[in-house]
Amino acid sequence: MTGERQLTLTGDTMSIRDLMIIVEAGIAFWRRQYEASIGVAREQAGQALRELSQILASLAQQISQGRETVRITSRLPAQRQYPLACPLCGRRNRAGARFCVSCGSPLSAPWQINLSLPPLQTRIAVRSHVGQVQSTNEDAVYAGMFSLGEQQPFAALLLVADGMGGAAAGEVASQLASETIKTFLQQTLNETLPDTDEQWLACLQSAMQAAHERIVAAARADPRRAGMGTTATLALITHRQAYLAHVGDSRAYLITPGTGDEAPVYIQLTTDHTIVARLVDIGQLSPEAARTHLQRHILYRSLGADQPLAIDTRVQPLAAGDVLLLCSDGLYNHVTDEELARLALADEPTQAASALIDLANQRGGHDNISVALARIETAPTM
Repeated sequence: MTGERQLTLTGDTMSIRDLMIIVEAGIAFWRRQYEASIGVAREQAGQALRELSQILASLAQQISQGRETVRITSRLPAQRQYPLACPLCGRRNRAGARFCVSCGSPLSAPWQINLSLPPLQTRIAVRSHVGQVQSTNEDAVYAGMFSLGEQQPFAALLLVADGMGGAAAGEVASQLASETIKTFLQQTLNETLPDTDEQWLACLQSAMQAAHERIVAAARADPRRAGMGTTATLALITHRQAYLAHVGDSRAYLITPGTGDEAPVYIQLTTDHTIVARLVDIGQLSPEAARTHLQRHILYRSLGADQPLAIDTRVQPLAAGDVLLLCSDGLYNHVTDEELARLALADEPTQAASALIDLANQRGGHDNISVALARIETAPTM
């Protein structure tokens, strides 16, 4: 955890003041590591301090030039984009397309609802592994069908929580988050179903807030668990849409099969709430350097941090063939996005999840590894 200040993003710029606070928090973290360590660990802390000091010096120069913000630059690998979303089924289409490649609906107004669209079904899988280095698994992961009442009986719920804190507190935090979110959603949605996207997202936000407050209370009640926290990324799939809520650096990806010989299209649906991710955003680090940076695990937002909680939310349309994948950083630190997309589509969900876990372990398995995966398919006709 890097302190109680939240990073503020406005459009495509970032406040220099907020960025300085986060970098200074990183310096304070590594200074403590430096003072408490010896040998190789002390060398790593010293290197991290030098790098952060250079970044802080660069920001100081920009301030002296009268700047208040820095522009966010996209340093992520170029991907093929399908900008036109079908208003009916959500499938993304190429720029200039007149009709949806999936359901045939017109991509410009006026359009009519295609009542002949077949229903969709969701196949889910979940896997978690302690990895090759850690002795305990502090991840909590879930994928299951979720009751929505008699008229609309089921949705799919995916959840990944990656805990942090000493004395097994990380394991406690992630389990508290998982249990609280699942219980809150089941009780709330059994009483009434949201009518709009905004209401669905508000329900997920309330579930996350309840988990946050429970973790804070548990940490205050037991000094051994002081400072414990967890990431939390969840997706509720219903009505051809996924409703997502996110805090921390676990991730959600949407993966779509390519057409013909084309490679799969993948989109990271969540933003990593880490210092390193923000430094990539403003061009201070390359994505390649960020993958192995010593500070890549330092969060500025998590469930359990005793602060006003900010929760990212998103609505994502889905179509037959799509895969929604949630994972902890133990997976994507070892497996590239391109590999992740290819393996997620290569087999049925359970075997795909296992293949992803196995690859991360083959490459070192330096952290706990968790995957929750949902594949959207056309439901068989009776």
